[in-house]
Amino acid sequence: MSAWFNLVLYQIGWFACVLGVAWNSQCIGVGVALCLFALHLVLATDAADQIKLAMTATIFGLVVDSVQIRAGVFAFPRGTVVDWLPPPGISILWLQFATTFRYSMSWLSKRYVAGACFGLIGGPLAYFAGERLGAVELLPLRLVNFAVLGLVWSLSVPLLVFLSDRETGGVTTEARYRYPLRARRE
Repeated sequence: MSAWFNLVLYQIGWFACVLGVAWNSQCIGVGVALCLFALHLVLATDAADQIKLAMTATIFGLVVDSVQIRAGVFAFPRGTVVDWLPPPGISILWLQFATTFRYSMSWLSKRYVAGACFGLIGGPLAYFAGERLGAVELLPLRLVNFAVLGLVWSLSVPLLVFLSDRETGGVTTEARYRYPLRARRE
């Protein structure tokens, strides 16, 4: 049940951030995502590890996205504070994404090839969805840029899985939330 609840938290945060950027309402999107992150930490049995991984992933994501912006892979039509940095809501997505590795995506633990395949497909799909919602624009040479996104994400996901594995000392079981999230049976 923790995995499903974590996935729901992540998806709500993803939509809040992406739509916040698209609708030029980043304060709302970032606020919602940070509240969901705080809820995750309150419920997580490994909150200290989650904070370390989330901070590392956020910094990593900021660098990765900034390099891709400078390289002309994509651009953000609104919400940027500095032209070569992603909007704050996009950086917060990396923080949110980090919360999934011990919970809803724990199945990737120690499965770096599976992580690469997941990133190869999932990364470009997420940017495609973000583009359709109006948060990001893939620049000309779209197929090349989708290939670049696939390559970047096929390297990024296994790296984040490795960092998550390292934070937990090699424990590969799914983490659980503190409070059982189960429906009562009458």
